[in-house]
Amino acid sequence: PCQTAWPIFQDLGATAMWECWGDDVPEGDVTSFPMAVKAGEDETLVLSFTVWPDKPTRETALAKMMSYLAMAEAMGDMPFDGKRMIFGGFDPMLMAAASGPS
Repeated sequence: PCQTAWPIFQDLGATAMWECWGDDVPEGDVTSFPMAVKAGEDETLVLSFTVWPDKPTRETALAKMMSYLAMAEAMGDMPFDGKRMIFGGFDPMLMAAASGPS
C-alpha cells in the first residue's frame, strides 16, 4: 500500500514519506507504542510519517486524499487494523540530516 500511496501523496504536495517496520520496539512498564495500539505478541509495529512543506498543504491534501480512486483501492487492501492507527500532525523544531536514506 505505501508504494501505491506515495505517488498520490507526492501529487498532493508531500516532500517525503517513510514507512518503518518495527525492529526494536520494547513494551514499557507505564506506556509504550505496543501498549498504545494494543499490539499482540505476534504483531510487529509500523511507524509511518509523511513530510509536508507546511500545514495548509497537509490539510488540503488530507481533505482531497480519499477522493482519489487509487487511494480508496489501496486503503481497501490494508494488512492491519486501521482502528488502532494513531494520527497526528507535528510542527518541526529541528530538521537535520547527514545524508538521505539509501
